[in-house]
Amino acid sequence: MKRVAAIDCGTNSIRLLVADLDPATGELKDLDRRMTIVRLGQGVDRTGRLAPEALERTFAACREYAGIIRELGAEKLRFVATSASRDAENRDDFVRGVVEILGVEPEVITGDQEAEFSFTGATKELTGRTDLATPYLVVDIGGGSTEFVLGSDTVRAARSVDIGCVRMTERHLVRVGKVLADPPGEEQIAAIKADIARALDQAAETVPLSEARTLVGLAGSVTTVAAIALDLSEYDSAAIHHSRIPLTQVREITHRLLTTTHEERAKIPAIHPGRVDVIAAGALVLLSIMERIGAEEVVVSEHDILDGIAWSCA
Repeated sequence: MKRVAAIDCGTNSIRLLVADLDPATGELKDLDRRMTIVRLGQGVDRTGRLAPEALERTFAACREYAGIIRELGAEKLRFVATSASRDAENRDDFVRGVVEILGVEPEVITGDQEAEFSFTGATKELTGRTDLATPYLVVDIGGGSTEFVLGSDTVRAARSVDIGCVRMTERHLVRVGKVLADPPGEEQIAAIKADIARALDQAAETVPLSEARTLVGLAGSVTTVAAIALDLSEYDSAAIHHSRIPLTQVREITHRLLTTTHEERAKIPAIHPGRVDVIAAGALVLLSIMERIGAEEVVVSEHDILDGIAWSCA
């Protein structure tokens, strides 16, 4: 067994996994898995820069994670940064801060690399299952971007497009003065749908979406929709992992989220406080994908890019 640490720093959250891996058997045993909402991508779509307060929130989480990694004695650490830090003019400030705290340079990976890690993490456990047809379409709905990866044992095609729960919220649901349109009006919802449709057209240029036989959904927007569908009193990753949520439920939940206020959404126990303002847009991305490819259900995976990063250390 090899003990490794993986950090995935996205637009909305930063996550840590410390795990023991056995490359011979494909076994991954979690020692610590956690997530912190830092909203690193705050304002990036508008300003092109990482905000000072967003950087400080991210660095605070890095300091916490550094202590956990030292305590558990990971042999190797890999830090991967995704959409927000790819897009920012001042990404060097981010890189310097991470190196000072963790001693490793964050790898600002491409969308295609992000997609491959997501596919590995999501599908490694599905090998050999007879109840799920291949090829899989793995969809990782992040804060700033969404990755589409089609494959069976290996990746056949992948594409990253710039739609995500934070980007769509900031672009379409924020008025002057940074007050969220709550709930959004029909015109705003139509604008989000139009953005998503254009992004799906872009994804389809590279990934033959219509060939997918099983849709596997990853990341916080998808797992939160699953938690609501399962009517969980609190977030339960074991219950969510490999749950199968039908299209009809995703449609009902998306409508509910788009027609309630921030205060009403905050009362839904399965929604993390850091996702309350962006979950409606994230659910709409998921629903649009399902309707586009004709998926009757989504298989929800708690194992995603973070697990793929961990396996890359082995």
